[in-house]
Amino acid sequence: MSNLERDPAEVTECSNAEPLADIQVLEPREVPLGGPRAMTVRRTLPSKQRSLIGAWCFLDHYGPETVAATGGMRVPPHPHTGLQTVSWLFEGEIEHRDSVGSHAIVRPGELNLMTAGRGISHSEVSTPETTLLHGAQLWVALPEAERHRLPSFESHVSQKVEVGDARIQVFMGRLAGVEAEALMLTELVAAQIDLPAGGTVELDVTASHEHGVLVDSGRVSILNRVVEQHELAYLAPGCPTLTLSAGDEPVRLLLIGGEPLGEKILMWWNFVGRTHEEVVSYRAAWQAEALGEPGTATPAGLEDLFVPTLPGTEHFYEGGPLPAPALPTVRLKPRP
Repeated sequence: MSNLERDPAEVTECSNAEPLADIQVLEPREVPLGGPRAMTVRRTLPSKQRSLIGAWCFLDHYGPETVAATGGMRVPPHPHTGLQTVSWLFEGEIEHRDSVGSHAIVRPGELNLMTAGRGISHSEVSTPETTLLHGAQLWVALPEAERHRLPSFESHVSQKVEVGDARIQVFMGRLAGVEAEALMLTELVAAQIDLPAGGTVELDVTASHEHGVLVDSGRVSILNRVVEQHELAYLAPGCPTLTLSAGDEPVRLLLIGGEPLGEKILMWWNFVGRTHEEVVSYRAAWQAEALGEPGTATPAGLEDLFVPTLPGTEHFYEGGPLPAPALPTVRLKPRP
């Protein structure tokens, strides 16, 4: 998924900070996905309070949306660098195409993982059969040693297990004795957890990792704190177990986590880099290669970064690629 804000945050260099408390609850902000009938997403990462949970640097939560009313998801070809996109659905289907020739349908219970590496572009469109669209899009910042790797795409069925009252689908990393097949370039975990009304589960987690709990439906109690629907709870390292207790209605949530990244990143629009100059170069390459913007030229070393070059890898998207927003008038710099 693209960040379709007209004015992406100008100040987006970020790093993991010391925890403010044992648990920190982040409220979502609403962001339209573009167009006159824009589907609205709820964004909890990045936020003013926190930019990273492990290497997780972006979380959009959307739906359930009636496609007839919103038009569904229609995200034109757009670029990414230095990250992995993690697509997870509760309802509906999304068609994915990218510049390395991948063509896949994102379905509930299946992970679609795109590793941008040095550069990739892709489009996402809800299928004609989809009437309700409901899910989450997450990004993982790649560590310095891996962020220039060649791009790739993979799809895997989640690993299912029951623990206590919970039904768990693990789609990245290891949890509750099962391990997902997804490519991980830093230590991560991601799972959907469903609890019945009044249900409880105690999970063994890696004590040195940070964790986040996004509540999709219902409300859940964590460390004696009630986390409401659509909120994201952050848990600092230090706990070897995590207990989740549902209220008087069923709960569905996403658990994410990982080792603190330990690196500063600079994230602007759909690019994750390290310096202002790097992000400026990525934008110039996209505008020159994909849009043929007058007066732009592809920076040396970034040729063919985002545009399909092999026969059969065209996007097949009805409409043009998504132009990048204008760069800010100031240098991208650390968040205050």
